[in-house]
Order: sequence, then structure tokens, then C-alpha cells
Amino acid sequence: MNLKKLKIISTISIFIISALCHFIYDIFPNFITSIFFPVNESIFEHQKMILTSFLLWSIIEYFILKKIKHNNFFIALLISSLICIIFVTSVFSPIYLVLLNKKDNMLITLIVFFIGIILSQIASYYILKSKRNYNKVNIISLIIYICLIISFAYLTYNPIKNDLFFDFVKKKYGI
Repeated sequence: MNLKKLKIISTISIFIISALCHFIYDIFPNFITSIFFPVNESIFEHQKMILTSFLLWSIIEYFILKKIKHNNFFIALLISSLICIIFVTSVFSPIYLVLLNKKDNMLITLIVFFIGIILSQIASYYILKSKRNYNKVNIISLIIYICLIISFAYLTYNPIKNDLFFDFVKKKYGI
């Protein structure tokens, strides 16, 4: 399998994994699942879902990439995750908060999310394809990713009081 084909599979896989991740906490409500999976319908918790989906797929992708010559795996993981989170948040939030008046439109949500995944996988493709290997930046990227997971877990239990963290369905913050 070549890298381009893998990134197409990655796009679809991340989308499917995200759909599954969306419901994990509802099925298994506990501390561990609250760290990685959305605990409510806030925009922030959906960012956590993106981060976790990319993480889960990267575990599978890592073993596939062992067979394909690549560089900078953790840089690609971090950058692609951040691209998707930033794109989805910056495009969807204004639509959701202003145009849809805080009501969900599943079709718009899924389209914006899928475009975010596509953009992130294009970036990942070019990072992995790079001939240069940035070992120190890879290590730093892994550390940043772990810090993001810890930060997201902390903010699940200590949400900031603004629209990004507010669940407009349950009318509350956090768990």
C-alpha cells in the first residue's frame, strides 16, 4: 500500500472512528472514558472526540507505516489533529452559534467535519512524505500531544464558562 492510498483510508477510518467515539461515554460512563470521549454535546467535547479519533487511528496507522518508508510520524499526528480541530471549530462554531442559533444541523456538522479530516490528511501526507527526518521535533510533538490529552481531560472536569464549553442540549457545562 502506498502513502496516498493510506491517507484516503485514514480519512474514512477517522470519520468512522469519530462516529463511534461520540457514543462511548454514554455507553460506558466512567472516569477513563470521560478523559478520551465526549461527555456532552459542547463544541469543546467534540474537539476532544477529534483528538481521540486521530489518536486511535494513529495506533493502527503506525503499524501500517512501518512497511512504508516515512518520516515524522508524531509531527504528522499532531499537525493533522490540530488542523482538523482548528478548521472544524473555526468553521462550525460561527455557523452553530450564529446562523443555526445553537441548534444542531447534522448534515452541516458532518460535511464540515469530513472536510476538516480531508485537509488534515493532506497535511499529514506531505509531512510523512518529507525526506527530512526531524527526530527532536517528533519527540516534542509526542509530548505536546500527551499534554493536549491531559489538558482536554482537565477541562472536561473544569470547563471554562463560555459557549465553547456549554452543552446547549443539556444546558450545562462539563459532566
